[in-house]
Amino acid sequence: MASALKPVTDASFDQDVLKSDKPVLVDFWADWCAPCRRIVPSLEAIATEHGDKIEVVQLNVDENPATTAKYGITLLPTLDVFKNGEAAKTIAGPKTKAAIERDLSEFIGQ
Repeated sequence: MASALKPVTDASFDQDVLKSDKPVLVDFWADWCAPCRRIVPSLEAIATEHGDKIEVVQLNVDENPATTAKYGITLLPTLDVFKNGEAAKTIAGPKTKAAIERDLSEFIGQ
């Protein structure tokens, strides 16, 4: 899955997400998840348009079971926003770019 979105792993999650100085939107996804693939263009656009306010990263749930289990991810795609080292918001299921941006409004100032 070629993407401009930064991949994170169990090993890098703490540094890349929890210690980030700005909010981070984590896309929990899997290769076999068709809705996960469908939202990637929206996430890439959000990363491009709002990258100064929010970081957008991806975590493959099959390759990173520890983080997936820690945050109780059972539905894909799940988008979790982390701010100041804490899960601040969960956006579950496939949504349009506009719907995701509405859900992110408190973080991206729209």
